[in-house]
Amino acid sequence: MSFTKNDINQIERKGLTLQHVESQIELFKTGIPFTNIAEAATIGNGIVALNDKLIKESTTFFEEKKDDISLVKFVPASGAATRMFKFLFQFIKEYNPSKESINAFINKSKLKDLALFSIGLEKLPFYKLVLEDLQSKDIDFNTLSISKKIWHFVKAMLDEDGLNYGNSPKGLLPFHKYKSNHISTAFEEHLYEAALYASVNNKAELHFTISERFKDKFNEEFKRIEEYVENGTGVSFNISFSYQHESTDTIAVTLKDEPFREDDQSLLFRPSGHGALLKNLNTLDADIIFVKNIDNVVVKYYKEEVAKYKKVLAGILLKLQAKTFDFLHYLDAKDSTQVEFKAIEDFLSQEMSIKISSEYRKYTDYYKIEYLREKLNRPIRICGMVKNEGEPGGGPFWVKNKYSNQSLHIVESAQINLKDKKQKGLLKNATHFNPVDLVCGVKNYKGEKFDLEKYVDYNAAFITMKTKTGKDLKALELPGLWNGSMAFWNTIFVEVPIITFNPVKTVNDLLKAPHQIK
Repeated sequence: MSFTKNDINQIERKGLTLQHVESQIELFKTGIPFTNIAEAATIGNGIVALNDKLIKESTTFFEEKKDDISLVKFVPASGAATRMFKFLFQFIKEYNPSKESINAFINKSKLKDLALFSIGLEKLPFYKLVLEDLQSKDIDFNTLSISKKIWHFVKAMLDEDGLNYGNSPKGLLPFHKYKSNHISTAFEEHLYEAALYASVNNKAELHFTISERFKDKFNEEFKRIEEYVENGTGVSFNISFSYQHESTDTIAVTLKDEPFREDDQSLLFRPSGHGALLKNLNTLDADIIFVKNIDNVVVKYYKEEVAKYKKVLAGILLKLQAKTFDFLHYLDAKDSTQVEFKAIEDFLSQEMSIKISSEYRKYTDYYKIEYLREKLNRPIRICGMVKNEGEPGGGPFWVKNKYSNQSLHIVESAQINLKDKKQKGLLKNATHFNPVDLVCGVKNYKGEKFDLEKYVDYNAAFITMKTKTGKDLKALELPGLWNGSMAFWNTIFVEVPIITFNPVKTVNDLLKAPHQIK
């Protein structure tokens, strides 16, 4: 691959190396191997079922320990809200209220989402804000026909000279409207939630990954709500932000796997998906890190229930981590002739969901200790899993590596060979879904931070098809943050109730009960 001097300068300005870019291009050429799923993780086979005893014990354990450890809540929040309004952008582009009724358009276009949106208009948290915007433009909303009301309403929401919601960060959109007429954003709701489970001595630390161009807006929002939320929770907040590093961008290629060039002949680099945020996560220094997406929030009525299960997951992590650390200290203190292996083997297989290699029995005691130490001394994540109700996204599976050893992973459908009937069948029969509900332990038994970049499966990347100025191209996404980026962590899946999963993927999701005031 020949790169010009200008190319090399461009690559280096991004914090990349020529070798790094060439290895990315090689991935496009060779293709990325599919994940080989052995079976879906199910209750009793990779997924822990909760009961009253386990809930109580785990919550109590967390409450007893939390004031002596550091906690932080990590919220990926860099996405714009564009996809939330996808069907409304299509509506504005195609609909002319002077030529047909809204009902005729819905029937013709088959935009079922538009029908629900129209019916629920007044329940949207920004309903009055849109009307105020229309009034400022001398549009008398109340005198309009139903069709023109919907058209003007959507225009005001999305137009750049209106509220411009489609180009706003999802975290700063109005999400919930309370009876006091207070309108909260997803950003604000994360603060209320953190106060319930991620605060120590009435202080909560939150870290948001955002787009750098919106930093001032997030700071303004925090200033707007800080006193209000602190008065409402009795908790003070330390908020920090970071951005997706340019050095995590990946090169785009043509359909012939050659570097895609802009009109000025510069190379095209693209953001590499949420896997790029591993660098951001890796900078956090805390004993426990809660990870939750920006749009997965609820109104205050449901917050205690959601917080309850966060505490449960954290308690399970702390208990397993304490046992792990005890075994590692034990291995450090003994020589190979003194180690009692069975207790550690049973802990790994029965409590940590780790299938010990069939080769292990052939090892000498020295190599058995090295094997056990390597299995124990890893970052730990406890992942909440909800019953699969048809949501798109990743799920919990037992994955087989090239040595036929199996381990637990969160796998996206894009990682699975859907042309293989057996693999497709295993995916179809999965019982649970990953709602991105994680509690992470990122320090080792000596209190040192793990380097999280050492636990990534770089073969779990994604190649996707995109377009730029009407030209087709191939893009590379890094292994997903909770998929391949955490592939070699110790992983425990725990079933949690559906109330913990309330994402806002489309604007109509704001009409669902967890986003409406009772």
